[in-house]
Amino acid sequence: MWFSHGYASAGLTAAHSLSAERSAYGSAPNLDAVLFRGADCCAAGRVLGDSVNKLTVLGFLIVATMLEALGDAIVRMGLNQHSLAPRALFFFAGAALLFGYGLSLNLAPLEFGRVVGLYIATLFVVWQIVNFAAFGSLPSVPILLGGALIIAGGGIVTFWER
Repeated sequence: MWFSHGYASAGLTAAHSLSAERSAYGSAPNLDAVLFRGADCCAAGRVLGDSVNKLTVLGFLIVATMLEALGDAIVRMGLNQHSLAPRALFFFAGAALLFGYGLSLNLAPLEFGRVVGLYIATLFVVWQIVNFAAFGSLPSVPILLGGALIIAGGGIVTFWER
């Protein structure tokens, strides 16, 4: 944590370090100032922070969409099983992946309403990959055209300045 360097060795607590940051900046510490000390909150520091944040959000979205698409595919495979033991195993595995999807999406450091378009576009692409890998099914022309609209719409929803 940012306050453990130097403050903890001096016997100060997090509250003391926050007070020190407030006194240095005159109010609550600026996150850029805390993370990019020595860079004097320069533009490069903010760009690096924005890039890391965007990569983190994209990472959460990719993990969530992979878990959702794989969980759905495994449940679908379970539906095609005729004996109880394999069916239960597929259902349990699918349920675990779908739980992981819900958990990862809700732990993501993002405003879901802002990135829902990117999520849906990512989900469409991942579903097509999983559909091909798991079931050997290539998308048809209507699916590709509709998918292009989904991806374009996702970009509009996510990146249109409000």
